Amino acid sequence: MDKKIVLKNVFFDGAKRDILIVGNLFEKVTRLLEPSDYDGAEIVDCSHFAIMPAFYNGHTHAAMSLLRGYADDMELGKWLNDYIWPMEAKFTDDDIRAGSRLAILEMIKSGTVFFADMYWHREQTVRVVEEMGIRAAIGVTMAENLLTPEGWARNIDFMRKHKCESERVQLVVMPHAVYTVGEEKTAELIELAHEENYKIHTHLSETMTEIKNCMEQFGCTPVEFWKRLGGLNSNFSAAHCTHFTASDRKIFAESGATAILNPCSNMKLNSGIPQVAEMLKDGMKLGLGTDGDSSNNNLDMQEEMKTIALLAKYLGTAETLPAEETLKMATCNVAQFFGINAGRIAEGYLADCLLIDLNNERMVPCYNIYSNWVYSANSSAIDSVMCNGKFVMRGRHVDGEEEILRDARECAARLASK
Repeated sequence: MDKKIVLKNVFFDGAKRDILIVGNLFEKVTRLLEPSDYDGAEIVDCSHFAIMPAFYNGHTHAAMSLLRGYADDMELGKWLNDYIWPMEAKFTDDDIRAGSRLAILEMIKSGTVFFADMYWHREQTVRVVEEMGIRAAIGVTMAENLLTPEGWARNIDFMRKHKCESERVQLVVMPHAVYTVGEEKTAELIELAHEENYKIHTHLSETMTEIKNCMEQFGCTPVEFWKRLGGLNSNFSAAHCTHFTASDRKIFAESGATAILNPCSNMKLNSGIPQVAEMLKDGMKLGLGTDGDSSNNNLDMQEEMKTIALLAKYLGTAETLPAEETLKMATCNVAQFFGINAGRIAEGYLADCLLIDLNNERMVPCYNIYSNWVYSANSSAIDSVMCNGKFVMRGRHVDGEEEILRDARECAARLASK
């Protein structure tokens, strides 16, 4: 029999509600449950909590948590070529596990239950996701400059033989970028994704250097490059999208693809500012991601929400991107792209949610809960986190936290000494 949980007297949709969770789904969201709904249920007193959908991080590099603060205050090209890629070459399976566990701990404690991960040693990240009880879209990451021909072929073979790792983990084709995967190999990955019904996720139009080099090499913008090869459709998403032309925005919107914006990382690396107000006007599908801990330097989706909302208003008007629409960019918009029936507190949806402490100083007073959540609150207001109908954090406690932090410190010290 599926486990039942009743969230009693939780604040939702402007009033107190009772919410029945059966198995991994929201079964009932109502003002008053039936007596039979309580039979065999765990009852959670939520009289001073509000419920919010959990966050879905549309783009990150989890194990790069071990490189937090390692190489800061420099532009992307120097950061990647001189610091990040040489250090990443030293990573072992143990490092990937420790870094992924640290990242997932950080994400859980800041309210995230799903992330799209572009990294290496994917089997280690999959293992940690399963152990820690959240969701992920794990990339089979492809880069011609970082993979041998044999490694590339193994990845292609792997993707033809595997579709989904589990109920909570899916695989995604992830070519790194236009500047690391050329025309022939990109076409190969598009064909594979179409044949095997994979989603594609990549870095796109992140810097002006990328745009310039793409124009020189291929005679088009990165968006036009993907369109020319037939890769743009509703199964395509791209991180950053910082330097879209008006034509790029039109092409992207018409294709049904999703742009995953990473404003904090883009500003920190001086890559640019996504033209979010124009993107909204042009009807583009938008989600949010944090990028990695070494470029952000955290995985806090709440910071990303506030930043993108403020940028939208700065670039548009004070009415551009209201709080409730901003929240959708961090929740259901990302979930929808990855085919996950979640990101909303509604009957029939997956029970992924946050319990927010209404007594937290940043939630008082509460004229508009969405305004408080997007513009005022931080992760200190999150008391508990549920994923798939189970608590992964309760009362700010996550199982194994001390061990995760110890292992991460040891791995970072070992890497620094190499």
